[in-house]
Amino acid sequence: MFENPAPDQIRALLGEVKTIAVLGLSNNPDRPSYGVAAYLQQAGYRIIPVRPAQTQVLGETAYARLADVPAVPDLVDVFRAPEHVAGIVDECLAKGVRRLWLQEGVIDAAAAQRARDAGLTVVMDRCILKEHRKLLP
Repeated sequence: MFENPAPDQIRALLGEVKTIAVLGLSNNPDRPSYGVAAYLQQAGYRIIPVRPAQTQVLGETAYARLADVPAVPDLVDVFRAPEHVAGIVDECLAKGVRRLWLQEGVIDAAAAQRARDAGLTVVMDRCILKEHRKLLP
């Protein structure tokens, strides 16, 4: 059964990462993905937008797929429907990503466990903005 890391492990993760690829990042300021990414950017993280049909979001070059990102991000933050998670885990494994964050409502316990079994740190069904505010005030 999948369990999220303990709060001290999440705090450490948030302190270690520098670059965050945000899958499903919208260029619409009214969308949650935009607000969360803008917050993370203001908190000092480099945001890498990953969304087809976008060329730039929050002043950063956007990529259609995770595979198109030139470097390996420290963390992949997912704003996609749960049915896409298994494929995203495959993309993360192929890219060499070591940390995966599935936002609130993005739940696929089997895919999350598969990622964890492959060595990834996985946080599921949690908002990274809320966790950051709570753990790194």
